[in-house]
Parts: sequence; structure tokens; C-alpha cells
Amino acid sequence: QVQLVESGGGLMQAGGSLRLSCAASGGTFSSRPMGWFRQAPGKEREFVAALSRNGISIRYADSVKGRFTISRDNAKNTVALQMNSLKPEDTAVYLCAAARPATSIALYADTAQYDYWGQGTQVTVSS
Repeated sequence: QVQLVESGGGLMQAGGSLRLSCAASGGTFSSRPMGWFRQAPGKEREFVAALSRNGISIRYADSVKGRFTISRDNAKNTVALQMNSLKPEDTAVYLCAAARPATSIALYADTAQYDYWGQGTQVTVSS
């Protein structure tokens, strides 16, 4: 059983930056790819970014490519999402998720590959 707790959300003006963090406990963090998703009111959950167990293979949604950076620290059991050049359309609840250990990069955007989810942290970007 893996528990995930996100932090770092808040209110930011367009063009600003935020850094989200996800702390994992229980289970073996380093054995799982990790991902970030987001969900805006009335919309489906949307893939943002994910990375492999060793942090080398990374995938981003086109909407955040070049603005967001995902990283992990297996020694501290944390995964981070650095968000720069924020836009109002980035407003959503951001959720951290732990994928099944054998998940390949081709499936990182598939929510069905993720066994564990955090509660989420709200990010609001004003124009």
C-alpha cells in the first residue's frame, strides 16, 4: 500500500511559477513510475507528466511541454512538478499517482495503469 500526499498548490497570476511536491510512504517508491494528472471542474482527469522508476524516461502532455518539469528523488520518496509560465487553463486539482511497476512509457497517460492516487492539491491561475 502506497500513500501519496501532495503539497505546494495555491493561487498564482498568469506567467508565474509553482512547484508541487508529492511525498510517498509505504510500499517501494523506487519500483514504480510516477505521474501527475490534473482535473478541472466538469472535465475528465487529464495526464500532465510521468517519469520512469529511475527518472530517465519522461513523458509530458503537449499542453505543458516546455513549461513543466517532472522530477523524482528516490532517496526521499518524493516526486515534484515544477510549473513555469502558468496559464489560466492550468487551473485544476493536481494529483500525484503511482503506476504499476511494469508500466511502459507508452502507457504513462493511461489512468488505468495507476494503482495509487493522492488527494490532490488545488492550483488556480488568474489572468
